[in-house]
Amino acid sequence: MAAVPSLRDVQRRLRGAVESVAASPAGSWYIINVSSKLDPWILKRTDGRLSAMPGVPVLLLQHTGARTGKVRETPLVYIEDGDDIVIVASKGGAPEHPTWYHNLLANPECSLIVKDRSGRYYAREATGARRTRLWAEALEVYGGYEVYQRRAGGRRVPLMVLSPVT
Repeated sequence: MAAVPSLRDVQRRLRGAVESVAASPAGSWYIINVSSKLDPWILKRTDGRLSAMPGVPVLLLQHTGARTGKVRETPLVYIEDGDDIVIVASKGGAPEHPTWYHNLLANPECSLIVKDRSGRYYAREATGARRTRLWAEALEVYGGYEVYQRRAGGRRVPLMVLSPVT
């Protein structure tokens, strides 16, 4: 009789399957056009515990528009760095930065709906050695970022560090 896989093994396999699909152009399209529409609803109703990308850590970023001043919502994959949360401005490898990145530069105060850590945060861009370390950690969570970086051409994919507001 085969051994029952552990929850960690199941999560790793799910993440690997999602990563393989997401790294493709069709998978990027799904994330940007389908998952991003479903996730706000799912994340709000599950307090950040479930998303449309099983096995991948996803949060809901609530940010203020740089030009409009309106509150926007964007689901994003994240990594943790101590008390901070890190998000990657990949936009699926598009040549331009995502709108939420520009919004955080203009209005760094934001809110997150994220498993066990929802609340107010302050955003800043990672630089230097910290960016290098966090990029390597982001690739461990989602290796597709490497594909997105290649697709982005000359654009260096930014990492935004979100620190809890105390």
